[in-house]
Amino acid sequence: MIEPALSDDALLADIAAPKPGADDFCMWWLGQSGFLIQWRGRHLLLDPYLSESLTKKYASTDKPHVRMTRRAVDPANLDFIDVVTSSHNHTDHLDAETLKPLLSVHPKIALVIPEANRDFVAKRLDIEPAKPIGLDDGRDVENTGFRIHGIAAAHEKWEQDECGRHKFLGYIVQFGTWTIYHSGDCVPYPSLRERLAKFTIDVALLPINGAKPERHVAGNFTGAQAAQLARDQAMRLVIPCHYDMFEFNTADPRDEFIPTCERLGQTFRVLKCGERFGSADLGAR
Repeated sequence: MIEPALSDDALLADIAAPKPGADDFCMWWLGQSGFLIQWRGRHLLLDPYLSESLTKKYASTDKPHVRMTRRAVDPANLDFIDVVTSSHNHTDHLDAETLKPLLSVHPKIALVIPEANRDFVAKRLDIEPAKPIGLDDGRDVENTGFRIHGIAAAHEKWEQDECGRHKFLGYIVQFGTWTIYHSGDCVPYPSLRERLAKFTIDVALLPINGAKPERHVAGNFTGAQAAQLARDQAMRLVIPCHYDMFEFNTADPRDEFIPTCERLGQTFRVLKCGERFGSADLGAR
């Protein structure tokens, strides 16, 4: 079992510690596609999976979700979160055992989801359908200083509801002078670069576990594709994610992601679960 760099009380202490710089931000990778962003004392939690729900669900099946990394923190201890997102309905991005405790300790938290998924989210989380804030491709919302833009995502393919709204989204998050792209689960598709070209992206958070039919789950960017997208879009830095969580569906950044970044001259950072990354690490613009 991989131990997080920081977890539980140590992680919470690091989050609570005073940070320099009025406009600086910090973020922590919480495993899979989960990231916590801190800026001016406000906190945005992107696609958290902080439970054992999938391990329990698939324990006696031909697709066991054997956990690789120990949980970083109990979601019931994250009562300071202002905004939380779900990019789509898969459990590692919309986990009742993570989000119900979070909503319980902070009922006024803003929950941002794809509008197409509203009824599904309400049923899974046992909340009123009006509670979530719904986005779609090209729509945005501002909450506690975080402006979040919906970007269509193709989890191997686009999926839309009867109104044409996307069931899978990525999110562009703007706050202060910073812009972060969290792709959700996504593969390259023809108009993705056109959508991203509207933004000057400081940090991209991209999956690298690829697409392998034998896994029987929808795929994502490979490490090479994530590095290439970051380079093509002139992103200042790219951080890989969606690996080291489940044994059957993981990747090693050293296989494709790091060599491709180095070959292309793309700046990158590989985090350990529970490790902090800050705007100070980006260097001067």
